[in-house]
Amino acid sequence: MELIVKLQERDHPEIFTPRGVYDGRKNMFSVKRFPFENDTRTFDVTLSDPNVQDSPGRAAVGRGPKIYKIKLTKVAEINPEVLSRFLEGSQSHDNTVLTAITALNVVVRMEPTKNYPFNVRSFFTPREQKDIGGGLVLWRGYFQSVRPAIGKMLINIDISTGTMYKEGPLLNICLEFFNRGNDPNILAPARGLPERERLRLQRFISGVRVMTNAANQGQQGRTRTPRVVKKLSSAGANSLSFTMREGGTMTVAQYFARTYNRPLQHPAILCVEVGNGALIPIELCTVVPGQIMRKQVPPEKTKDVLEFATKKPADRLASIRNGLGVLSYGQSEYVRQFGLHVKDTGGPLSVNARVLNPPTLKYGQNSKQPTIVPRDGAWNMIDKKFFQPATIKAWVVVVYERQNRFRDENAKDMIAGLLEACAAVGIVVQDKQPLVFWENAQGTIADHLRKAGLACNQKKGVFPNLIVAVLPEQATDIYTAIKHFGDVSTGVATQCLKSQKCTRAKQQYYANVCLKINVKLGGINTIPDARSVSILTDPHNPTIVMGADVIHPAAHSEGRPSFTSLVANVDSDTAKYIADCRVQTSRQEMIDDLEDMATHMIDMYINYRRNVEKKPNPQPKRIIFYRDGVSEGQFRQVLEHELPQIKKACAKMKVDPKITVIVVGKRHHVRFFPKRPDEADRSGNCRAGTVIDRDIVHPLEMDFYLQSHGGLLGTSRPAHYNVLYDDNRLTADGIQQLSFALCHVYARSTRSVSIPAPVYYADIVCSRAKNHYDPGANLDLTETGTADDAHASEQLEVFKNNFKPLHRNMQFLMYFS
Repeated sequence: MELIVKLQERDHPEIFTPRGVYDGRKNMFSVKRFPFENDTRTFDVTLSDPNVQDSPGRAAVGRGPKIYKIKLTKVAEINPEVLSRFLEGSQSHDNTVLTAITALNVVVRMEPTKNYPFNVRSFFTPREQKDIGGGLVLWRGYFQSVRPAIGKMLINIDISTGTMYKEGPLLNICLEFFNRGNDPNILAPARGLPERERLRLQRFISGVRVMTNAANQGQQGRTRTPRVVKKLSSAGANSLSFTMREGGTMTVAQYFARTYNRPLQHPAILCVEVGNGALIPIELCTVVPGQIMRKQVPPEKTKDVLEFATKKPADRLASIRNGLGVLSYGQSEYVRQFGLHVKDTGGPLSVNARVLNPPTLKYGQNSKQPTIVPRDGAWNMIDKKFFQPATIKAWVVVVYERQNRFRDENAKDMIAGLLEACAAVGIVVQDKQPLVFWENAQGTIADHLRKAGLACNQKKGVFPNLIVAVLPEQATDIYTAIKHFGDVSTGVATQCLKSQKCTRAKQQYYANVCLKINVKLGGINTIPDARSVSILTDPHNPTIVMGADVIHPAAHSEGRPSFTSLVANVDSDTAKYIADCRVQTSRQEMIDDLEDMATHMIDMYINYRRNVEKKPNPQPKRIIFYRDGVSEGQFRQVLEHELPQIKKACAKMKVDPKITVIVVGKRHHVRFFPKRPDEADRSGNCRAGTVIDRDIVHPLEMDFYLQSHGGLLGTSRPAHYNVLYDDNRLTADGIQQLSFALCHVYARSTRSVSIPAPVYYADIVCSRAKNHYDPGANLDLTETGTADDAHASEQLEVFKNNFKPLHRNMQFLMYFS
């Protein structure tokens, strides 16, 4: 962006008047044709021209400024008429339309991205910020995107959050990162900095731009172009030697002492290696302000980010209004030159909405209150038994918290609380006195659980069908090992509880735990009443609802695989779901094994209806396929790659159901705000069931926004549904009602959720994929783990080969709840 600004404003204003707009990558748009021979020209551009004395590691002294080559070539012309026809619904959504919309986006973003740090669609300003420690600071950002609607173009504006590196001395940021006091010598390998910690710091600061100041004061010796940190040295400045041109060797510390007459204050600490190979002591580097941290936010900082990002609806709307001043459409020369006019004086767009009626939910017949209608997206379990309660034949409790923190009486209280909660909801517990074991997490988790199971069998003549584990805080490794043992190795249900939560827990806590235990053991918590969702429960049209998702490794994690999941109901009430999870090529969005996975789901559905429900017509007549996580640019791929796989699975199973494909999106910035307080729920958000299917939807496709959950904190985000394919010829009202009903069968809570339960489950199954790996195999599944390019593909194979399938006992159970 800086180079293009210099090219247009400093070097060649006579060519670039009016100025073109640039997207920060490979595209430039202009209102006029540039006068280039054969429509192409290459320019030499420099950012600056300092007379730099370089640092050790390179011998270049007094070089001229770095020259960048920018080649501009005309590739296309955009006819705005195409866009006009598209908005009227008389032109399909093809590449010409897409390019025109892209160009408009670049025009409105050009002014702010010139002046502020930015990522693809948001830019960030220091007006509102929060220091969260660890060398990081949060900045308030503004998102903007030009979107088509029926008969008009709209700009979608929202607030966003940028995680930035803190400006100032690099030394301070490194010390903050480790959070172990202010002694710089903790950054000295010779004073005990572990290699693992050095690599962790290197991952954190690689890519950061720093200014270097080797002179005592003033500008002399300071490069006016920032340097980019590539990596950290493996030793301190007084232990790193390099060979000089005139012969002989010298340490980096000696070099700076002699060349700049500046002995280092902390000679034993690390140096950074910058882009040109030069080594610079950390104490001489200053982090340039306004740099976005484009890596995974450390898990311990997530809470701070959420607190900063969360705003109540009225506050969020006020913040967005304030952002209009920063966006300054009226002041942007680019917006004016392209002939755009943004009507931002009238405030946000008013749209028409409807609130759908929630489905009636059915509980067990022996409940005092067998049915309930949710209100504002919530209901309670008072006077209700589960629709189909499970039975606990025998169970064991394994405690991983230290005995002085979770004593014998705590265990007794926890068991009594669980037994009381089970009785209240109808779960039959045949074993009222489970065996309790205290174990040390240093041992092998699988051996502990196996020992507990054998002891139970020896004493009671039966193996447990439930293992309850009590865990300390930050026990992710123990949790993963327990889930691997239960879901993959032995096929026994496991329920993990936090020791802090169990100590003096209220009955509500155990009631919530029972929601999970019941479905893990094959029970059904609640079902939607047949009259509420006739599409799902029509006996003449048995329906499978599927949810699919793909989860990708974090940015900068090379050699990590992507995981895919498919979840589907097996029962006639769309309340009992089963899951399949696979591993595939890194960052590939389309699901490779969908045919296999869908075949398995259809087979399980037919078997359940035939053998358990004793239905005369077990074959499905409808498949409704909800797909999560697909961007608008990939809709065509879903139809070309995934839909044919579902059809092949049907052919393999000799069934011929009608198929509907719906993409559910949550990664968007459209927000709805009630106009009057009496139209809001208690949190100030739109009510659960609010649907918007006019004014802001696509000119051609069938899409709608549905806010299916009640608000809790902050501003609720509606789900965006795009119907890509519909063999069933369902009405818009039918699909909306069906989607809303499916948001109420999520077994883990007595609240409606933000997306249909099968898609929600698919998301959970993907995130639990790491549990399929043997904890003893020492595979690095951390978000920060990485491999170099040469080993990435080989490592991917290792992940594929070590992925263990689900135990067959779990294939009919909602083990993922």
